[in-house]
Amino acid sequence: MGILDWFKNRPGQFDPDRVSDEMVRGAVDKAITLTNPRLKLLPNCPKRLTPAVKTTIEYLRTLVQALPAARPLSLALWSSDPALKAFFVASSDISSVLGRSDNLRILFDKFPELDEACLVLGMALNEKRVLGMALQGGMVQRDVAQTSVSFSDHGTRICGSDEARLRRIVGVEAFEYLLGQALSEIGRERVERQELQGSRALMRARLRLLQQQGPGLGSMFGGAPAAASEQARLQAELLENERQLEAIGGSESVLDAELESLKTVLENPQRYLHVDTKRLRLSPMNVVIDAASTDAAADVDFGLAELRGSPPMRRAFVLARVARSELPPPKKINFDDATRYL
Repeated sequence: MGILDWFKNRPGQFDPDRVSDEMVRGAVDKAITLTNPRLKLLPNCPKRLTPAVKTTIEYLRTLVQALPAARPLSLALWSSDPALKAFFVASSDISSVLGRSDNLRILFDKFPELDEACLVLGMALNEKRVLGMALQGGMVQRDVAQTSVSFSDHGTRICGSDEARLRRIVGVEAFEYLLGQALSEIGRERVERQELQGSRALMRARLRLLQQQGPGLGSMFGGAPAAASEQARLQAELLENERQLEAIGGSESVLDAELESLKTVLENPQRYLHVDTKRLRLSPMNVVIDAASTDAAADVDFGLAELRGSPPMRRAFVLARVARSELPPPKKINFDDATRYL
């Protein structure tokens, strides 16, 4: 398949419940196509890559299967659901977040028979040390060190018609993230090679210039000794540059190096992607409460994804179910206001 074909029918590319030979072959082909199609020129490339792809598939299957079940996301539940109250400052924020989700709107428009859809609600997790009041030994204590938690930058980019389909999409997107990290590392190696080649060209040009100036007209004006020392330095740098280029290798060895970079990433997916479940006991003000405390609090569970590649990122998330009725109507353009700016 071509590169754009891999971004169609994503749910069909990953199954967290079973692994088939077809799925593995597809993942190998996708890894090669999205990284560098010329890798196919290497002998036994798919065979060499298959074990690493299987390692990543097993890692992602475990990750996706461990995700908590989707929870309802509704304005009506905000006041009674401690997790929703922790995630959103006000119930109206839920409507605002859903209203900004183009993907959710497109999904409902595409499948008018759907009454409900599933999505990944991603959020930035902010933890801050503050001084507050707490009840200790029956006495109210001031200036007690506490941890305050807030959630911001809500996003709902990944959507699916049901939870099983959503989990498949999560697995595919995680695989594509790992391929992106491999591409990033390969790109750095390519830049290094280009810089070395550019440096070699500059040094050769300077060396030719000095050689022309040194034994010829340069010696007539007493400039030969300086030129000779400069020539020696440039020759030494040129030899080191050649050594570094040889270490990187020629065209075939460059492809081999790219394949090894891809294999290294897929053999070690945990280096780049880690997902864990986090539980915080939070007060109504989103202050972390100790388990032994008698203060009013509730347990709030969510996932925490650490993207350890480049750039690193940490995001809180939950899987959620959303009724079609929760999606606000699209905003209409106010043409009267618009004409004021024309």
